Amino acid sequence: MNYRRLGSTGREVSAVGLGTWNVGGSWGEVSDETGREVVGAALDAGIDFIDTADVYGDGRSERHIGHVLEERDASDDVFVATKAGRRLDPHVAEGYAYDDLSPFVDRSREYLGQETLDLLQLHCPPTEAYYQPSTVEALERFVEEGRIDNAGVSVERVEEALKAIEYDVIDTVQIIFNPFRQRPKELFFERARREDVGVIVRVPYASGLLTGALERDQSFPENDHRNFNREGEAFDVGETFAGVPYETGHDAVEALESHVPEGLTMAELTLRWILDHEAVSTVIPGTTSPEHVRTNAAVSDLDSLPNRVHGAVRDVYEEFISEHVHHRW
Repeated sequence: MNYRRLGSTGREVSAVGLGTWNVGGSWGEVSDETGREVVGAALDAGIDFIDTADVYGDGRSERHIGHVLEERDASDDVFVATKAGRRLDPHVAEGYAYDDLSPFVDRSREYLGQETLDLLQLHCPPTEAYYQPSTVEALERFVEEGRIDNAGVSVERVEEALKAIEYDVIDTVQIIFNPFRQRPKELFFERARREDVGVIVRVPYASGLLTGALERDQSFPENDHRNFNREGEAFDVGETFAGVPYETGHDAVEALESHVPEGLTMAELTLRWILDHEAVSTVIPGTTSPEHVRTNAAVSDLDSLPNRVHGAVRDVYEEFISEHVHHRW
């Protein structure tokens, strides 16, 4: 495993981390045993950056992480990033204030078993939240009180990321970036590097499309967001298949297949492509398979992709994907 600096946190974290939305909820049924096995497999593979949120299974994901870290006495060795804000009802910008977020922070501290959270990220707030002083003041107070060590944001759009990093309290930005969502590298990555902001990449596989393992006629469980959020019915549609129409995504994957280097899988190409961008601090694929955790972690040690492969990824994006996503996120 290779390690990279997580912006102004000053912390070195594994280049491949673990996302735990899958083991919390909205991806079909996952047992508690499986969820904890996935977290344990990550630690065994050298992963020391784990991302979660208070809404993943209404805290279930956080509890799995807290359980495994306590069992292994590993809390000091693992950097855990959680998120808050999506439990607001209604989910409005005005709710991103100290009094409203405070009980969420305390519940996450309890579930994770951390007196001080390593990293608290605002969880895809409405755009207006980035422009109100109360949002920034809340994060600053949490840091001053010792309830969190570092603050960040998880964003939907590049414009939100660019606004967020204007504030000194923001140490990290989590954003969707993969061969189907390439806009962040145009301006945001350079700005993040200049401002010493850590970049956490989520949804690397476009909800499984970029693993090459999904069929065109694939069916998904009723409680899987790839079923119930196809049109953005529950949350931003860009979180599901990276906002790419399902059939179009398959067309693009087929076009990419002939460019996968010998000895690599589509999934490995995808993660390696992301890590080939130096601005990326860590990428957080999620899975319910301990074996997939180990395979993902191993990509950290692979050689960078040849220029011809990067060119092919760009060409496929421009031919199939750009018109659907580039202007939106």
